Amino acid sequence: MPTPCTSSSGRPGPESVAERRLSVLLPLPLSEAYDYRLPAGLDAPPGAFVRVPLGRREVLGVVWGEAGGRIAREKLKDVRGRVDAPPLGAALMRFVDWVAGYTLAPPGAVLRMAMSVPEALERSRPRVGYRRGDRQPARLTATRARVLAEVAQGPARPAAELARAAGVSPSVVRGLADTGALEAVALPAGPVLAVPDWDRPGAVLSADQAVAAEALAARVAAGRFAVTLLDGVNGAGKTEVYFAAIARALEAGRQVLVLLPEIALGAQWLGRFAERFGARPAEWHSDLTRAQRRVTWRAVATGEARVVVGARSALYLPFPELGLIVVDEEHDASFKQEDGVVYHARDMAVVRARLEAVPVVLTSATPSLETVVNVEVGRYDRLHLPDRHGGARLPAIEAVDMRTAALAAGRWLSPALGGALSETLAAGEQAMLFLNRRGYAPLTLCRACGHRLGCPNCSAWLVEHRHFGRLQCHHCGHSTRLPDSCPECQVEDRFAACGPGVERLAEEFTADFPDARLAVMASDTLTGPNAAAELVRRVSAHEIDVLIGTQIMAKGHHFPLLTLVGVVDADLGLAGGDLRATERTYQLLHQVAGRAGRAGHPGRVLIQTYMPDHPVMQALIAGDRDAFIAREAEDRRARAMPPFGRLAALIVSGPALEAVQATARALAASAPRGDGIETLGPAPAPLSLLRGRHRYRLLLKAPRTAPVQRLLREWLARVKPRGGVRVQVDVDPYSFL
Repeated sequence: MPTPCTSSSGRPGPESVAERRLSVLLPLPLSEAYDYRLPAGLDAPPGAFVRVPLGRREVLGVVWGEAGGRIAREKLKDVRGRVDAPPLGAALMRFVDWVAGYTLAPPGAVLRMAMSVPEALERSRPRVGYRRGDRQPARLTATRARVLAEVAQGPARPAAELARAAGVSPSVVRGLADTGALEAVALPAGPVLAVPDWDRPGAVLSADQAVAAEALAARVAAGRFAVTLLDGVNGAGKTEVYFAAIARALEAGRQVLVLLPEIALGAQWLGRFAERFGARPAEWHSDLTRAQRRVTWRAVATGEARVVVGARSALYLPFPELGLIVVDEEHDASFKQEDGVVYHARDMAVVRARLEAVPVVLTSATPSLETVVNVEVGRYDRLHLPDRHGGARLPAIEAVDMRTAALAAGRWLSPALGGALSETLAAGEQAMLFLNRRGYAPLTLCRACGHRLGCPNCSAWLVEHRHFGRLQCHHCGHSTRLPDSCPECQVEDRFAACGPGVERLAEEFTADFPDARLAVMASDTLTGPNAAAELVRRVSAHEIDVLIGTQIMAKGHHFPLLTLVGVVDADLGLAGGDLRATERTYQLLHQVAGRAGRAGHPGRVLIQTYMPDHPVMQALIAGDRDAFIAREAEDRRARAMPPFGRLAALIVSGPALEAVQATARALAASAPRGDGIETLGPAPAPLSLLRGRHRYRLLLKAPRTAPVQRLLREWLARVKPRGGVRVQVDVDPYSFL
């Protein structure tokens, strides 16, 4: 039952025949909408943004529909006003409810993602410009003279722009306005975003590309829900194919959403889009300023933004005319959100497309097993691009058996990889070295007593970042300098860096190839989209010979002169017993390998591994992706694991270990029972301490047809956590940390 909202006076007012009661959902972690009274003369249909009282404050909410009569009239508070903003569409409201029901998150928490920029609901202030006034300033300084000269040369301009042009501070412009020498005038709003031109000619497509492009465009023209996997090898030109679908959606007057796993690193994608459509799309990601997010959110809501490219959170933008959703690199684990509302953006994109009755395109060279199974059972369609565009050939992949490499201590590049690097550099070509470890070394220990430097807030080792002179936890962000002496035995200068990170690999490479131009590409070294774009430009312009980096290098980059890829530690992702460890490792290495030989130069990939006979390595060497997927599916089916069974995780966390253990034991004692239903745990999470909170995990395993959400709700209702303990639900978990 909704929490009652009592009136400020506590006294009933006169009955009104026209009185309406509204259900208003607030963007807060609340399980239900609240009831309010709509004053006479105020119109607020479903989806309208309204201001309502909550306790002693006023908050923004969304009208979720008509309220029932369960709350006494005298306990209701009035809606205080409607916000002049486009209402949320009915499909987006249904989407919020659906996500909340599936993930067991409070509906208000899901709505908060759709209202992530509250200031965007208010109209922007009129733009003010300045032109020549009818008075002369009493004192004409050199700076004032420059401003007046600029004003005389054109139309009215904003103060900041005028000041920049004249080379003065904005205070000089304001001073002239105060004297009457400049006159303030309202500037026309003008378009905030350039409109992509769907009619511009695109790239010349191959026969396979043209068939796929026409099929996608036909699905858009049909205006019905459909899911299509665009499955093509690395370098097949999948982007140009779905650009054709985007063009058809724009031609039909519809909006388009494109989800990328790393939009902040999508400089090449943005450039290709601008070349194809004559304008950049609107962007939506965490590196935007608050002001930029405000402009974009409002432009989406008003329909001005016709194409939006964004990270997973863009899925909750208020599109009024959505006509197509594209999920690029649909297999990428970055689409899973682990904090707050826990959801997978690829799966939720399919849901939103169904609710909006529009097609959705999933693209990948290494599609997820879930998507492959959906194709096999007929839920999804599939379009296949078997060849690289322009006649380029897939690279040859070789395994380097590190058991026989006989490396010296402190070295990580095998003689085979070192020789390949020499040949590549001598030929004037580029190389990429992949190691999925940031920093200099993943572990620092004391040689005197064996003490390992760990994070005080997490059960994780501190990673040395020698470039910044710091030790850092990659889970909570804790950072400190390397101490002078061991905290355990107090011996000085006995610390040893154990294992390689990309910084240490760069150190070794530079010692071997001092004349080569080198850059490191990792999330630590790229401070935002501009830095990423500049690095991509330098590689494309051959200002860099060798690129060393982590998994962000694997995501869609196209460098024509890059002919060699070296994977330094291919076994890294296979440890830990994760359900999807082999699948993710195969996908990542396949994507990394796909950076080589994408143009006219043949490519070569060397994979350093201590397990050359592992199925992942064998599948990569043989180039037999489908056989690997079939083997992975057979293994999962035999164990009734996703996508052939259901999993849901409960993560119990709190500041006191005893309270966490007590809640975990209570949950285990009241776990669901039934045919095929199994509960694993409780057990300490692999990261048993995270950001100062102790953590235990339980895992519900159930048949594919089991009502998992109902089972979870009933389970959670039987246990009331205490002592600051929280229980987070993760339906369809991807991470088991």
